[in-house]
Amino acid sequence: MTNDLYAVVGHPISHSKSPRIHSLFACQTGEALEYTAIQAPLDGFEATVAQFFERGGGGLNVTVPFKEQAWQMAQRRTERAQKAGAANTLYLDEDGRLTADNTDGQGLVSDLCGNHGVELAGANILVLGAGGAVRGVLAPLLAAKPAALTIANRTLAKAEALLALFAPDAGATRLSACGFDAPDRPYDLIINGTSASLQGDLPPLSPSVIDNRTVVYDMMYAASETTFNQWARERGAQQTIDGLGMLVEQAAESFRVWRGIKPVTAPVIAELRD
Repeated sequence: MTNDLYAVVGHPISHSKSPRIHSLFACQTGEALEYTAIQAPLDGFEATVAQFFERGGGGLNVTVPFKEQAWQMAQRRTERAQKAGAANTLYLDEDGRLTADNTDGQGLVSDLCGNHGVELAGANILVLGAGGAVRGVLAPLLAAKPAALTIANRTLAKAEALLALFAPDAGATRLSACGFDAPDRPYDLIINGTSASLQGDLPPLSPSVIDNRTVVYDMMYAASETTFNQWARERGAQQTIDGLGMLVEQAAESFRVWRGIKPVTAPVIAELRD
């Protein structure tokens, strides 16, 4: 019997933890699958996807820089992919249509609430950045019914555009947009959706956004503490969390979409930390 084929597609891709994560999921659940990494040419993503499914592939994860392209080429999009404007999960539906999904936002919320006990309902949240990473997580964050959510970005117009896009999803949540230098009071939760800390940079935030009750979440992760989390910890944040758990949780949600079974994530996160 041959194993079902799955893969992650990106450029570059050699650093990806996804093959290890999904191999651990397969061992845990007893699912017979093989998961590899594919580096697609920058001008050859669509051909790579087509060839994969023509070979009988079961599903693809998509990472930088192809998430928007995956969304555009899909013949069908789930509601959460539609809102995110990008896809990190592809599969063929029962009619053979290429279907785009986005599990990033579910991954973030699962990590925050399930793994770290963060209460989103009624929280006052500051989200940093207005790019694709932030757009992909806003709908699940708003579904958790925070009291208020502020999007801060270097370019105010981009933050305001996201605000307008997600206003219909806000419900009773107060939405606002501003530049990085505007927030001047403590928040319950600050989510860094910029990639600045990977370069050792920081958004120009006032330290007054943090007090001893603030939880800080950097969607990036690295072998050592991210620059943003170090900055927050040194200013007295109650808790700092990196994005490794989000990576595992979004993978688990993709696995569920493909296989109909949700892996247990805690042992996988622990193994990756080691």
